[in-house]
Amino acid sequence: MKWQGKRQSSNVEDRRGQRGPSTGRGLGGINPLLLIPLVKLLFSKKGLIIVAIAVVLCVVTGFNPLNLVSQLLGGGPVTTQSSSYTPTQEDEELAQFSKTILASTEDVWNQLIPNYREPTLVLFTGSVASACGAASSATGPFYCPGDEKLYLDLSFFDEMARRMNAPGDFAQAYVIAHEVGHHVQKIMGISDKMERLRSQLSEVEYNKYSVRLELQADFFAGVWAHHSQEISNMMEDGDLEEALNAANAIGDDRLQKEATGHVVPDSFTHGTSAQRMRWFKKGFETGDIQQGDTFSANPL
Repeated sequence: MKWQGKRQSSNVEDRRGQRGPSTGRGLGGINPLLLIPLVKLLFSKKGLIIVAIAVVLCVVTGFNPLNLVSQLLGGGPVTTQSSSYTPTQEDEELAQFSKTILASTEDVWNQLIPNYREPTLVLFTGSVASACGAASSATGPFYCPGDEKLYLDLSFFDEMARRMNAPGDFAQAYVIAHEVGHHVQKIMGISDKMERLRSQLSEVEYNKYSVRLELQADFFAGVWAHHSQEISNMMEDGDLEEALNAANAIGDDRLQKEATGHVVPDSFTHGTSAQRMRWFKKGFETGDIQQGDTFSANPL
């Protein structure tokens, strides 16, 4: 890919080296009766004086008042960042690459969707907190419709190359474009419909809809690739094959076969390798979002 020197998105939160708040036991083991004396104290005249003094001390010493509150409630200290993280040169290049691909998706979808809301890309290491809950790097890249953010641990790209045998910068671009595809579904109201279905269907039936949702995100990734090539001419020989190889590598049937030695179609949530490649390729060849109705397609 010819991505160097292209525009980079500013819709990026770099949380690498940070971790979500940790409060030990938290509030789960607290007897609420024990909080009554504390509440009474805080709302008394003496309590207000104590709070005022505590605020001054925190300002002077730099002490995090959340640590005190957490400890009073039975938890451990609140930790929000680990200072030991130092990004490598490769990490930095991958971060610049990801920002460039995100900018390319912005250019394409702003052109295709009126009043497009640009999502935010969150780069993290190890674990992260989102509006959809906490997640670890093992979860893989994901999109959270609750906060309209994409979450990515850059180490996943190394995992793709080594364990999945799906290397290449355009394979990596496909991953980002797929998650942006989920954001497009959020804007179109498709994600909200899916969420309503979750409580109405059995797990097996819902999985079938989940497959169609994921295949549509693959289609939208292909639509991005089509229009991105027209706008910026980033693709080079072999790039399309890299994306198709990545789609093939993360098909449910292939992943299950490698992990357990057998395949359980009723448990599929993302689609087979053949389906994922077919829908990405259809998006790339047509560039027409109207042809991506995976929910009506039969067969997939």
